[in-house]
Amino acid sequence: MTQRTLVLLKPDTVRRGLVGEVLSRFEAKGLSIVAMRHQHIDAALADQHYAEHVERDFYPPLRDFVTSGPLVALVLEGDEAIEVVRALNGATDGRKAAPGTIRGDLSLSNRENLVHGSDSPESAAREIALWFADL
Repeated sequence: MTQRTLVLLKPDTVRRGLVGEVLSRFEAKGLSIVAMRHQHIDAALADQHYAEHVERDFYPPLRDFVTSGPLVALVLEGDEAIEVVRALNGATDGRKAAPGTIRGDLSLSNRENLVHGSDSPESAAREIALWFADL
């Protein structure tokens, strides 16, 4: 089933010059870029995006991180795109992510873990509408 999903290449991806590397992994897998934007987000957008986490102890440092520099937001499309992106991303904690995944190969952090991918069709729809209202 063809799906769309939101992916964020977080500020550490941009800062470390890994945008091309990460994008190439998604494209090599056969996913298509439907929309892409390079931007710096504010706390309000971060709070909307991470609404389910705003009250959690770990959230304030996450908000500080995601608003610390520019990121790349994109919509990817392909067969089972949500599951495929999450598998390519790897476990949230880069120290525990499997080799061959984006986080497993390129991250040593739980917070600065390079990428975000929607976790369900419902989340994907909500997140795409938030970041790309014109789609």
